[in-house]
Amino acid sequence: MPPLCIRLPDRAGNITEYPLRAQPVAAPPSLPPHRFNRAALAAAHVVADPLSANEIDRPAIDWEATLAFRRHLLDCGLMIAEAMDTAQRGMGLPWPAARELIRRSLDAVTAQQRPRIFCGVGTDHLAPGEARGLDSIARAYHMQLREVQAAGGRVIVMASRELARIAANADAYQSVYRRVLAEADRPVIVHWLGGMFDPALARYWGSGDLDAAADTLLQIIADNRVKVDGVKVSLLDAGREIAMRRRLPDGVKMYTGDDFNYPELIKGDARGHSHALLGIFDPIAPIAGAALEALGAGRTARYDELMAPTADLARVIFRSPTCHYKTGVVFLAWLNGFQRHFIMLGGAQALRPLPYFTEVFLSADRAGALLDPPLACARMRRLLAVYGIDA
Repeated sequence: MPPLCIRLPDRAGNITEYPLRAQPVAAPPSLPPHRFNRAALAAAHVVADPLSANEIDRPAIDWEATLAFRRHLLDCGLMIAEAMDTAQRGMGLPWPAARELIRRSLDAVTAQQRPRIFCGVGTDHLAPGEARGLDSIARAYHMQLREVQAAGGRVIVMASRELARIAANADAYQSVYRRVLAEADRPVIVHWLGGMFDPALARYWGSGDLDAAADTLLQIIADNRVKVDGVKVSLLDAGREIAMRRRLPDGVKMYTGDDFNYPELIKGDARGHSHALLGIFDPIAPIAGAALEALGAGRTARYDELMAPTADLARVIFRSPTCHYKTGVVFLAWLNGFQRHFIMLGGAQALRPLPYFTEVFLSADRAGALLDPPLACARMRRLLAVYGIDA
């Protein structure tokens, strides 16, 4: 049988025929329990409703497809980080829509599955410049915290653009986080999102010096130990994450948010390992599930074999400007048949050039992340036709 081929443009605009590897990695069996020895959360995207008459500033969501994708993630053995950056939170998904997403996601699962969904709590219902002091920031966090807890969700405390805008120093962060964590009914995950993901957060924790910022966050965790399940660090700096991981109090997890270096961070070393809360786990969920099962069984060579090619894919998806990685995530969801279109909230599908999509397609094939290669080829040809290319 001849190989599956597609004609693709390179960065120079040259068209070359590419024979697909076409060896998708199968997901682990969907019946629990999955034998993981790491906590693993996928930050999940949302599926836009392309037929809505809403204008671009009023997001419309295809709830059926969005919730079906969450069932896919759970079936792969992963937990879900809901209404986070990957769902375009603050970049197309405002708080009212995020609140509905959280409620629908929690209502759609069983009571046993509900603890596997962690939900983003922030201050994004405040308009830019609206906060007038630390009290208003704390009240904003408390409002969202109460909503998530009342719905039965676990909590991820997201970084706040308004806090970053008005906080004068580390003391301001310590004051706000102490008040927010005091209201948590169960231990939470605290999220440090770096400036490469959101430039407004470049000086989070009160300093542009990342060592000083890490010291502040570690002190907040130490002062509120019983309220913290773990910390997610999204700095794309493996050495810094490892150094911070080794300073965490006993029992507090490090959740890697490093979409470049996660295979080795999750695998760990003689002194410890990271757990995972990753946007890249959205498009590679079957591979991640299979790799984590292998790691849990002590088959580290198989873990490496599965995970290593996905890191190359992740470096393409998350390349600078990193904040537009969501476009690559949703593109792969479309190629893999999880949604019938390639449209995003706010028109974000247009935020990457055609060579980016070509490179994502090729890297996904090499990683085994194209679940149905003939379908992926057919859809890639449809995209290329929009650009005037006969593939």
